[in-house]
Amino acid sequence: MSPELAGVLQLLALIAALALAYRPLGDYMARVYSSGKHLRVEKWIYKGIGANPDAGMRWTAYLRGVLAFSAMSVLFLYLLQRIQGSLPGSLGFASIDPDQAFNTAASFVANTNWQSYYGEQAMGHVVQTAGLAVQNFVSAAVGIAVAVALVRGFARSRTGELGNFWSDLVRGVVRILIPISIVGAIVLVACGAIQNFSGIHSVGQFMGGNQEWNGGAVASQEVIKELGTNGGGYFNANSAHPFENPTAFSNLFEVFLILVIPFALTRTFGTMVGSVKQGYAILATMVTIWVGFTALMMWTEFAHHGPAFQAAGGAMEGKESRFGIGGSAIFSVATTLTSTGAVNSFHSSNTGLGGGLNLLGMQLGEIAPGGTGSGLYGMLIMAIIAVFIAGLMVGRTPEYLGKKIGTREIKFAACYILITPALVLVFTSVSMALPTPPNSMLNSGAHGFSEILYAYTSGANNNGSAFAGLSADTQWFNTTIGLAMLLGRFLPMVFVLALAGSLAEQTPSPATAGTLRTNKPLFTGLLVGTLLIITGLTYFPALALGPLAEGLAS
Repeated sequence: MSPELAGVLQLLALIAALALAYRPLGDYMARVYSSGKHLRVEKWIYKGIGANPDAGMRWTAYLRGVLAFSAMSVLFLYLLQRIQGSLPGSLGFASIDPDQAFNTAASFVANTNWQSYYGEQAMGHVVQTAGLAVQNFVSAAVGIAVAVALVRGFARSRTGELGNFWSDLVRGVVRILIPISIVGAIVLVACGAIQNFSGIHSVGQFMGGNQEWNGGAVASQEVIKELGTNGGGYFNANSAHPFENPTAFSNLFEVFLILVIPFALTRTFGTMVGSVKQGYAILATMVTIWVGFTALMMWTEFAHHGPAFQAAGGAMEGKESRFGIGGSAIFSVATTLTSTGAVNSFHSSNTGLGGGLNLLGMQLGEIAPGGTGSGLYGMLIMAIIAVFIAGLMVGRTPEYLGKKIGTREIKFAACYILITPALVLVFTSVSMALPTPPNSMLNSGAHGFSEILYAYTSGANNNGSAFAGLSADTQWFNTTIGLAMLLGRFLPMVFVLALAGSLAEQTPSPATAGTLRTNKPLFTGLLVGTLLIITGLTYFPALALGPLAEGLAS
């Protein structure tokens, strides 16, 4: 079987698995967030944190809950790292330096999991399990909660209440993420991923030095890092490490975990607003972009330019032979079109155009299908922009799902789409202008510029993957990327929730003959075009200086 055919068959198998899970998981999540009943364990949690899960919240109260919980999470994780040297199960590792502790705390709370450290050489068992793994669950649940609040804004009328943040947070963890993670961890252990609390042990000599390996609760953390579109890795090699991702099957299973909740949330959206066709329209947009990017990535990585590529069957540099080009291309597109950031190959070793596709996937806003929750609310924001543009074309007041998109709503949507590009471009330009940050680049020229552009794109978009080559463990990059992650995560949520509150207060407008049908293929095409045009106009100059210049020169 040729490598190209193997890659296509893997993609088809993945699509089939996602299609089978789409309806049952999407409907289940709709029931979870619409139910008025609380499980016994959930009641214990509410009592422990002093929350009333039945109290309705306006968008301002919902936002306060999101920010307060996240701020306490940053503080807890920061302090846990700072005292690591005094904790049992630290494996002899010292406490983390202040700038790196801040960067890591911001990263995991923001659902980014950017890592400027070697996981197996820095974090002990307590920090990994009680700190990082916990944030993998709750940060994902926060994203889903905000998305559900926006969906309620469309579904409800003449009320400002968007539900209860604490109830949405707890249900997301207890009823969705934990059950799937338990099953997923068992699958990964069966594939060969490790799950233990052993210490550091020597495995012999290698290239003149002593080779040492860590144990750890790897399988359980691996499954939630993918399922919650977190990213990161127990080991520095991330999902290319055989302890995290042992086989071609586990590789495809991890991609399934990355995509299944973001895609299924479109079904949840359609069910909660009372029109599954609206969910299908959003799904079609996501699938079009995802399949298109995957096909382009396979094409550019399989393209044979020169004898070295021909001998290897494609651009095999930086890729694991057990996954091949097909499995690596599918994985890299899945992680950069979501906010996952896990990698099973080094993106810096991709062809110039392949690296550009990874960058563009993040710069689209990671909405195809995007992160757990963040992909859905990002796509719905873009749907509002598309409806607004269509309304301008025909001279009608734009409406979406019966809600008028007026001046207030479009201002919230516009602020949302401007925040992340501003963070990326400002931090990148300042880093290139200062004398010291460019010293962290491994390469010069267009590729070196791409390293820094990729780092801030990854941070501000809460992706977490690295281009590789950039030495990011400096005070400058730890601090500025940490700020980019926090601002890129929580500032957009302010406008999402404000928009949700504004929509929930409206009285629905009945559909007329002139209403734009947002459940038709025409709207899907308009939405895809809006995404590509807005992103292209925003990032094209920066892409032209980096991956495009490199790709066209090769």
